Amino acid sequence: MKILEFFLIAILLLALTAIPVHCQSANESVVEKLNALVEKDKEGLINATQDLVKIKSVRDVPQAGAPFGEGPAKALNRALQISSDLGFATTNLYGYIGYAEYGQGDEYVAVLAHLDVVPEGDGWTYPPYGAEIHDGKIYGRGAIDDKGPAMAALYALKAIRDANLPLGKRVRVIFGCSEETGGPDVEQYLLREKEPVSGFTPDAYFPAIYAEKGLMSFDMSKNLTDDISDNISEEPRGDIRIISLQGGTAYNIVPDRAVARIQAADPDQVAAACDAFAGMTGYNLSAEIAAEKDGAARTIRITSLGKAAHGRTPEKGKNAAMQLIAFLATLDMGSAEMSEAIRFLNASIGMETDGKSFGLVMDDEPSGNLTLCVGLLNATPERMVLGLNIRYPVTYSFQDVMGRFNQTIEGTGFVAENWQANQSPLYYPKDSPLIMTLTRVYAEQTGRNDSAIAIGGGTYAKEMPNIVASGPMMPGQEEVEHQANEYIAIDQLINVTKIYAQDIYELAK
Repeated sequence: MKILEFFLIAILLLALTAIPVHCQSANESVVEKLNALVEKDKEGLINATQDLVKIKSVRDVPQAGAPFGEGPAKALNRALQISSDLGFATTNLYGYIGYAEYGQGDEYVAVLAHLDVVPEGDGWTYPPYGAEIHDGKIYGRGAIDDKGPAMAALYALKAIRDANLPLGKRVRVIFGCSEETGGPDVEQYLLREKEPVSGFTPDAYFPAIYAEKGLMSFDMSKNLTDDISDNISEEPRGDIRIISLQGGTAYNIVPDRAVARIQAADPDQVAAACDAFAGMTGYNLSAEIAAEKDGAARTIRITSLGKAAHGRTPEKGKNAAMQLIAFLATLDMGSAEMSEAIRFLNASIGMETDGKSFGLVMDDEPSGNLTLCVGLLNATPERMVLGLNIRYPVTYSFQDVMGRFNQTIEGTGFVAENWQANQSPLYYPKDSPLIMTLTRVYAEQTGRNDSAIAIGGGTYAKEMPNIVASGPMMPGQEEVEHQANEYIAIDQLINVTKIYAQDIYELAK
């Protein structure tokens, strides 16, 4: 009996030991098959990415069937055509958003990507919509944010289909058209379609984003009285009249260029002050005096150059608009109201990106500190408008931020208006199943042990229930989205596709 018991126990132990080895081997086989299929399709993936990058999909005037303008609609149609050519069922929801779908079942997993882009801006070495390949990189606006990752997700789904892997849920690769401008693309989707049970957006960093700050974009504006003489040439006091201030291209981009057009009775004095201020501060400011002369007044153009950065990390840029405000605050304005507004902005915001002088200092352990980005500056003698992008920690609320904000602007004449975005924080514990799956797949594919991270917010994940952001950026990778010479390395594009193929399979099996 004892001998029989011994053999039975030994057989049982061997069987139990073999189970995880068998499962691990099976999983490795699936991953190897998916990776091999991705490698096989890399030329198609590269070509599809180039096709989309060549389309200027900046939001524009709405048209029939194109609620965000011709460019985004053209990009959506092309993405759906690529999907159809690959054999996927496709749906276009009236130009707002569309998707490619594979599989069966009531529940589905979603990959939510976007095809719209921010304006290209200046300073490009290669054409921003050329999709040219140089040194193994595809250059162009949207290459990494988010057209390359969108095609990576599509070709990842193709690898799963070609591998004939059984799935327990449907999979949709969703193509939005107004992520960059806070448009109603996902809102329109959710009016017509039920929400996914899980998924991710390829719109941030690997391995996964477990916390995203709250986000708000709006105007801080003030009506002004141009109380200087209508004709500065009749009273050459040395006072300065601002004709216009302009800077920035979007709420969520640190302006890399801003321009002031002003009149002054003594333009040489203003130009000299500009040069001296630039030398003292290190700001890139220059003054150009117009050749034409109108009595005693002449027009001067002050140009401020800075460094662009994404609104979620404004500290990585150099705000050209606020550099300009800092210089103008040193001048003797003819308009008391304009002078007061400029000096308030310089004192309460200046070059800060943490809202300290504005009374907005907030931070927490999961997500860090509040950030404030002045993305837009527009002013005339009658009105001053700043476009702000504020991202606040996940344990704070909209009311917390605006309570302090309104307290600071009280009595200044400035008001908060023209809301472009207002997103609550997103927070998944690191040990939630979705975060753990994405983190594990990333580790298996890369051999790295990076942890899930918190960011400044603003990914597409906030728009769609039950998803988080994952990739395409690797930890420590150079950030090129929203900047001149945006690119995605071809090696990265292929590797991202492999990760996404395994992600989708793990979430949908």
